[in-house]
This record gives sequence, structure tokens and C-alpha cells, in this order.
Amino acid sequence: MKNIRITLLLATFQVVLLSSSLAQKRLKLGKQIFELHNVTGSIVKFQGKNTLKIERDLKAIPFDETRLEATVDEPHYAKLVGLDDFENGTIEVKILSQIQDPSPFKAAAGFIGVFFRVAEQDSAFESIYLRPKVGRAPNQRLRNHAVQYFSYPHAKFETLRKNYPPGSYEGSAPVALNEWITMRIEVNGESAELFINDMKYSSFIVDKMLGKTKKGGVGLYVDIATVGYFRDLKVIKKPLKVAKKEEKQSDI
Repeated sequence: MKNIRITLLLATFQVVLLSSSLAQKRLKLGKQIFELHNVTGSIVKFQGKNTLKIERDLKAIPFDETRLEATVDEPHYAKLVGLDDFENGTIEVKILSQIQDPSPFKAAAGFIGVFFRVAEQDSAFESIYLRPKVGRAPNQRLRNHAVQYFSYPHAKFETLRKNYPPGSYEGSAPVALNEWITMRIEVNGESAELFINDMKYSSFIVDKMLGKTKKGGVGLYVDIATVGYFRDLKVIKKPLKVAKKEEKQSDI
């Protein structure tokens, strides 16, 4: 009988620990609740405003510099709770990234951005993120890597570089570390456009997204060696906008 009581007490204690662990994975910023997936995070007062701060959890998903394709562009992000059917529309958020000191990755560029159409159990999603460190690099080759699209799990950044013409899924943008950047993504069917700050025209266009999941959740993403700050997330769902037919333009 005594052994049964001890077993029951241990089981209860384990449930309490599990419940506590699950509770710690959610953070509230204003009226929004974020669920942490493979990141550590907190709500902090940053430059005078409440802000969501997250960093990739290397215990949850280890990083291996010799196996970039396998250990980056994974589901390490803060998911917006209560929205699981985003298909088309606008995602806008203010972001700021810093590089951890010391940095676990010499080539760290402040990887920060957005996940959308996140499927159940994080099995698939689309993403557009920034590499702010190279946004104002002294040569165009590096600047062309300031914006990245990828589709999890089959079209990460290395796969896209190998299998598609240069610039198909990467581009430049006027961004930098330690600066607030407004990212606005307009998602419409198979395409997506990225607008930076208050610019009238988009900095980057994904002509054809590669994911098969057409609707799902929205989240805020950081990758290796990045300290990411986020605030003022706005998500507006819109119906699919059918583009008017335009005259075919030839390459010059």
C-alpha cells in the first residue's frame, strides 16, 4: 500500500512538473499569446516598450556548422496562439536583431523573420526572413543575401541555392543589425511580397512558393546566434486576389 502511495505521489509530481513546463512555454504580449517552439524567450522592456525577446534553444535542436542544411531553418519560433487558418493576407511586425556575444557561429547574420501557413505539429511552413548584418554590406554579392525565402521541410536555403538560379529565392533589402525594421509580408496564393519599413514598393518578391500547405499558423522566427526582439505584430486575413493579366515582358 505504501509503495502504491509513493507511486501515485511521484506520478502527481510529474504531472505538476509537466504542467509547469507547458505553462512556461507561453508568453503574453499585450493581448497576444505566443507559444515557444524550440526557443527560449521572455517579455522584456526594450527601449521603453514591452517586447518579445527570443533566442534559439540549442538544447532542443542542436546546431552543427558542418551540417547546415540539416540543422538550420527548423521550427524554432514563437507561434501566435489562436490563429491556425492564415492563408492569404498581411503579416506585419517590428523586429530588431542582435548577434549573441560570444557567438556560436562565426557567419551569424542576425537571422530573424516570420513563419506562416504553419501546419499542425510544425510539419510544414513557409518563411521569409532577414540577414540584417549583410543588408548594407560593401558589395552587392553579400547584399543579395539580405532576404531569404524557404519552405520547410524540403526547400531550405541551401537546397534553393543549389537547385534554382541565383536570386530566385533571395534578395537585397535596406536592413541592418540593432535597428528596428518593419517587415510587412503580403501573401497571395502562391506568391508573397516583402515590404520594408514605409517603402512604397516591395523589396522582395517570391513568385512561386514551394510549400504544399495552403493555410496554417503564424510565428516569429530566429535562428542560430541571434537575439530577436519583436513587437506590434498584426495579422490581417484577406481573400485571394486574382491578378490582372499583363503583357509578357521580355528580359533585357
